[in-house]
Amino acid sequence: MTIRLYDTNARQIRDFTPLTAGCVSIYLCGATVQAAPHIGHIRSGLNFDIMRRWFEYRGYDVTFIRNVTDIDDKIIAKAAEQGRPWWSIGYENERAFNDGYTALGCLPPTYEPRATGHVTEMVEMMQGLIERGHAYEADGNVYFDVRSFPGYLELSRQELDNLLQPASDGETGKRDPRDFAMWKSAKPGEPTWGTPWGRGRPGWHLECSAMAHKYLGTAFDIHGGGLDLIFPHHENEIAQAKAFGDDFAQYWVHNAWVTMAGDKMSKSLGNSVLVSEMVKAWRPIVLRYYLGTPHYRSMIEYSEESLREAESAFARIEGFVQRVVEKAGHVEPSAEVPLAFAEALDDDLGVPQALAIVHTTVRQGNSALAADDKEAAVARLAEVRAMLGVLGLDPLDPHWAGETDRGEDLHGVVDSLVRLVLDQREAARGRKDWATADAIRDQLNQSGLAIEDSPQGPRWSLGPR
Repeated sequence: MTIRLYDTNARQIRDFTPLTAGCVSIYLCGATVQAAPHIGHIRSGLNFDIMRRWFEYRGYDVTFIRNVTDIDDKIIAKAAEQGRPWWSIGYENERAFNDGYTALGCLPPTYEPRATGHVTEMVEMMQGLIERGHAYEADGNVYFDVRSFPGYLELSRQELDNLLQPASDGETGKRDPRDFAMWKSAKPGEPTWGTPWGRGRPGWHLECSAMAHKYLGTAFDIHGGGLDLIFPHHENEIAQAKAFGDDFAQYWVHNAWVTMAGDKMSKSLGNSVLVSEMVKAWRPIVLRYYLGTPHYRSMIEYSEESLREAESAFARIEGFVQRVVEKAGHVEPSAEVPLAFAEALDDDLGVPQALAIVHTTVRQGNSALAADDKEAAVARLAEVRAMLGVLGLDPLDPHWAGETDRGEDLHGVVDSLVRLVLDQREAARGRKDWATADAIRDQLNQSGLAIEDSPQGPRWSLGPR
């Protein structure tokens, strides 16, 4: 068994070899909390949640760090725009992100450090970089000297002479316009912390280098994040950490975006779909299926039609699970997933290929039910539950229990009413009045109910919207 991952730095799929046998350390760039999350933000969390679950299934002890950037230019701008304290903006949106992660079934990280809680570590890192000749102070700012680090831009494959480094107001005193800010001098109305170079606040890139060092040490296995973070964020993280003396990340894994009309989903484009609104319109487990089952390196083009397709596909899985439970009672997940499923996930987290094994097993289970082969149906459900557990999609998991509880008060009433109509349909079938029987079924389908004729009689379920 060898897990293989696409390493952005190597531009190829590599066998995964952990720094410490039996252990995996992962640092994921988490939320910048200037606004509530859209589904593009949460996709990254989902992709790395599946990675973490798979490592744990394979027997690894996983340390998973997902940071919170609770101070940066965007948060300060939002605070000024809304006339609110910067920390109020950050905390409100941090909770919204955590609500989104939880709603879609992401396991909590091992640690979730906030940038503002690690200024001491940032100052220590800057002092070390200045002493080593990789950074300098100017006008209360501290900059990283990119020409002092020969490996700069190896991740993003850019040419230094052609580089345009993003910068914000107040970045004065640079020796080279390509140098980037690690610390920004105090400005009126902005939050500040004391340093040997005067009061100011951290730059975005410094935060992650310092937090990764604190929680994972001088070297760790995997650094993750979205494709948009390769430059400047991850490139600058590498420069700071390695110039400081760390080996830093051994593998760089990046997830693709959720797009709308071909554009990356973002608040600045006005095309975001907030998680808080999406979970009102769609079951969270369906959203997880939709966002988590494409390959993590594939773009997802958002549309309601594709969401409905995901809903229908998951309904087929869920329907099989429910039918076997009704027939056989509780079924525990099998101890091991099918070999083909494991091989798919070992190969760069091939979730689409793994999901094909899930659907094949569901079809085999449905055939067993049709043949009244209870033993085979139960065996297939045990396999399906094991596979869905790895993907975080097992409808029988306690996390998703609340979804089925939302309508329990009305379920009995609806069932009684539907049964009356189904009795009329059965009576029509009994007298061979096929036109009336079909008309009743069609009317129920139009009402959002799916009718299935089984050897035990007709049964109903909520159909896809």
